[in-house]
Amino acid sequence: MAFAAVFLAAQVQADTSDDSMESLIRQESRALNAASSAHLQRLVTPASASSVKSMRYDANWLATQPVESGGRDWTCLTEALYFEARGESIKGQVAVAEVILNRVDSPRYPDSVCGVVNQGCQFSYTCDGHSEAMHESGAEAQVGKIAAVMLEGAPRELTDGATHYHTVAVNPRWASAFPMTAQIGVHRFYRQPLQISMN
Repeated sequence: MAFAAVFLAAQVQADTSDDSMESLIRQESRALNAASSAHLQRLVTPASASSVKSMRYDANWLATQPVESGGRDWTCLTEALYFEARGESIKGQVAVAEVILNRVDSPRYPDSVCGVVNQGCQFSYTCDGHSEAMHESGAEAQVGKIAAVMLEGAPRELTDGATHYHTVAVNPRWASAFPMTAQIGVHRFYRQPLQISMN
């Protein structure tokens, strides 16, 4: 009798595990079907060797980095950092770059920096009606270097995979549902939960 109960319990657990496994496979299939071909390509392409092995968050280190220009993603990331974070520390500017690049890597968002930055009004400066002319040359040069370093593959170690941020001056409704991963300067950073879609 005891053996039959143990066998029955094991069978129920196996059936439950099978159901869980099937559910997990269906969820994985939906995610893969929703991913763009560029995202799928990144999954199967070996990572290239980055020329940036570590990141330092100080002006002296940043000054040693080459002045970069050119390329659509670099231009979009530089512009976004300038308008979203130029008043922040280097660490704060890098953190905003991490969010943008984390979105590029996520199947929930466009698969390019420009696509992410220009998606709807996700970044307020793209919809505020003001010119996107950068008038502070020192700030523009700094965020341009940060954009280049981040696009070269610098480690993303500040925001723990964050895909969202806001300033401490506002309290968006989604903030209470997302886990906060960091606060740097006047920005709070959050990771989007798997089951919530913001598209």
